[in-house]
Amino acid sequence: MSKRDYYEILGVDKGASEAEVKKAFRRVAMKHHPDRNPDNKESEEKFKEAQEAYEVLGDKEKRASYDRFGHAGVDPQGHGGGGAGFSDIFGDVFGDIFGGGRGGRGGPARGSDMRYDLALSLEDAVRGKTVEIKVPTVVHCDTCDGSGARPGTSTSTCGTCQGHGQVRMSQGFFSVQQTCPQCHGRGKTINDPCGDCHGQGLREERQTLSVKIPPGVDSGDRIRLSGKGEAGPQGGPAGDLYVQVVVREHPIFIRDGANLHCEVPISFSQAALGGELEVPTLAGKVKLKIPAETQTGKLFRLRGKGVTPVRGGGQGDLLCRVVVETPVHLSAEQRKLLEKFEESLGGKRKHSPKSDSWFAGVKKFFDNLTS
Repeated sequence: MSKRDYYEILGVDKGASEAEVKKAFRRVAMKHHPDRNPDNKESEEKFKEAQEAYEVLGDKEKRASYDRFGHAGVDPQGHGGGGAGFSDIFGDVFGDIFGGGRGGRGGPARGSDMRYDLALSLEDAVRGKTVEIKVPTVVHCDTCDGSGARPGTSTSTCGTCQGHGQVRMSQGFFSVQQTCPQCHGRGKTINDPCGDCHGQGLREERQTLSVKIPPGVDSGDRIRLSGKGEAGPQGGPAGDLYVQVVVREHPIFIRDGANLHCEVPISFSQAALGGELEVPTLAGKVKLKIPAETQTGKLFRLRGKGVTPVRGGGQGDLLCRVVVETPVHLSAEQRKLLEKFEESLGGKRKHSPKSDSWFAGVKKFFDNLTS
């Protein structure tokens, strides 16, 4: 299959400047980046296609050869290599997008994101509330204002990487960029370090934050607090804090999306004769009518007694599953009464519909075995 035109892939004219080519590549690559389109084969192919196009159009020599000879002019089997490689593309184009700390080129690196697990009761998760949390974090040193240098002194450009924060290591045909071992990616060296932070520009601190929990959150939901993560080195911007919601197990209810489930124990006589009993909901008690001859496992739906999800949608229901309890610790008199009741049934299975159908199924099973 023939390759598409590289200018067409990036959506630029042949006379586009280097800056326009770079901007176009950023736009296409960001749209189809694998992190933004997981398990999307079409986007993955378009991303690779954009990489290939920029590797050629982003290099003056390769672009000139491509303009003159087309794809044949940049065929790696007949062309001499060199120019912008894979690491160059990502260092130059995506360094400031994905937090790459290229010292002099991309500026101070962004700080790390943080995660805080917040345990909530089901009631608080459903209704929402504002909570205060204490988070250990890293902030800029007040003494040196995050520079790492003693007040009144200045930093100097790193002589190893010339301020870029990265050095290139070549092995044969391959060229790899790595963090400068001298300045550790800062691009600057500190001659007289700050006495309070020892040249790091950062210090540890425990901060108290107020977090507003919206109604309807569930386990796994995240609340993003922008700029509340770790401070970046060299005075760089702070990362974000992600508050991860964990809803504690409830003694009565089990949540399933917008619905709530609970088991309601009823006595043998209540199941047989029917009646009315009180059941709990998150909004208070309600009456549940139990019809006569109710079997264990029967589900009763109380509409609108569930949860309104945080992402919208109608309020769910409360599903009550009745469980008929066998009486225990019987007195002698109670035992006699039950024996008399059993005798009154006269062995007729019409009083036990499930038992009747079960024995019929057993008989059919054995008939099939012997036939």
